[in-house]
Amino acid sequence: MSILEQALERIFVPIRAFRLRYLPLLLIYFSYGASGFSQIAESFWVKEQLRLNTEALLSISVWAALPWTIKMVFGELGDSVPIFGSKRKVYVIVGASLIASAFVILAGLAGNWPILQQTGISQGTLYLLSSVLASVGFVFQDVMADAMSTEVIERTDSDGNPREEADIQHDLGMVQLLGRLSLALAMVIVAGLGGWLTKIIGYENIFLCSLFIPCLSILGVLLVKIEEAPSRPVNWRILLGGTLYGSFAIAMGFLKVPYSQEIIFIVSLGIIIFLLSGIIRDFDKDLQKKVIAAIIVIFTFRAMPGVGPGYSWWAIDVLHFDPAFFGTLRQTAAIISILVLWLFADTITKKPINFVLFWLTVLGAFLSLPNISLFYGIHNWTEQVFGFGARTIALLDTAAESPLGQISMIPLLTLIAIYAPKGNASVWFSLMSSLLNLALVASQIGTKYLNKIWVVSRASENPDGSVLAQANYSELGYLLIAASILGFVVPCTIIYLFMPLHKKT
Repeated sequence: MSILEQALERIFVPIRAFRLRYLPLLLIYFSYGASGFSQIAESFWVKEQLRLNTEALLSISVWAALPWTIKMVFGELGDSVPIFGSKRKVYVIVGASLIASAFVILAGLAGNWPILQQTGISQGTLYLLSSVLASVGFVFQDVMADAMSTEVIERTDSDGNPREEADIQHDLGMVQLLGRLSLALAMVIVAGLGGWLTKIIGYENIFLCSLFIPCLSILGVLLVKIEEAPSRPVNWRILLGGTLYGSFAIAMGFLKVPYSQEIIFIVSLGIIIFLLSGIIRDFDKDLQKKVIAAIIVIFTFRAMPGVGPGYSWWAIDVLHFDPAFFGTLRQTAAIISILVLWLFADTITKKPINFVLFWLTVLGAFLSLPNISLFYGIHNWTEQVFGFGARTIALLDTAAESPLGQISMIPLLTLIAIYAPKGNASVWFSLMSSLLNLALVASQIGTKYLNKIWVVSRASENPDGSVLAQANYSELGYLLIAASILGFVVPCTIIYLFMPLHKKT
């Protein structure tokens, strides 16, 4: 097969995998990706008109983040408490209604609607209400969409005979990939559109235009065809455990407790493992071993520490990267991610998960070299010899590195979908999603400790403009190297111990 034929084959993989029955579900993923449409307008409106202090805004963010920390509660409701006979569709409509209400409140605040002023409720309280409503709405949609991604797959052929398990698993992977493509496409479309339109039509109209987001979700869920599993009794272990988890997170968020991040992480991890064990114990022993090994590998892969903000500070101060160039990097990253996801769809979904994660780990380590090289001045040499400098290197590195995050989610979501127990799909996805979020918390904690070992600081000024402290980037190189080595050695070791490459998963 020629190179052109191979390229064409890759291009047509997602197209061949697409089924018309997937389209409504993809609309729900698209609507979530489009949620960033109003974020620029909201950021500027909060800064210019809301006039809340930093402490108040952080308190609002704590409350808005709470629903995402107790996704298992939403999943349990979806699996065991049908509304009007539906365990999925009605919950998506409820979520979309909450999101629409949040945008209407924002529009009313931005437009000083008399009906809101007559309530006597402060702007800060109304903004808090809007933030929580939107958060709950998106969590409902996210949980139900993940569950429906397993239920939209046909389990029998046109003659009513059971399909091959390998074909079902491939389709599960392709639905996850198509969902990520749909989400990424929406992010690319709205990346600059919301900011540009804000200048033309203002904050109030931007928030009203954002109502197209919940409308897409409602359209999708009204058209989607899924095979819902029968309802089961409420699992009070999940419901009460999730509530306990959320209550603990709130308490630690508001109380100034030493090492609060570490305490939240350890307790939350214990609760999620406890809740997951209640589902996994129903699996046979061989499947239990596979699932536990996969969870350990997934968690480790996501939990690797990063560099932190120090590299961006250095790029701004030393390489003189401006906001416009950072915007170009983000836009490039979004576009390249879609192209790579599209072209490598077949490889991602057909190769064993441990194989994909191993090579993503290797690529990640390799693609960290340009940033390390930039710190040690390679751009000065390339500019003299080849005529291109730091910006070109950063742009090329972003183009190469940006798809890795999106690609890594496909095998992870595919694995979660494959092992999703019938009747517990939304709880399973919710718990695994919470576990993946905890892995990111572990990554942040690890990043914090790396930055305590190798300290990086930027310049600071007094209110009168005089320099309070000089920037210190002398240890940034060690920090970059340490993060790169850990990100390569630890995942490879865990894969070797729990999911070696010579074993299929």
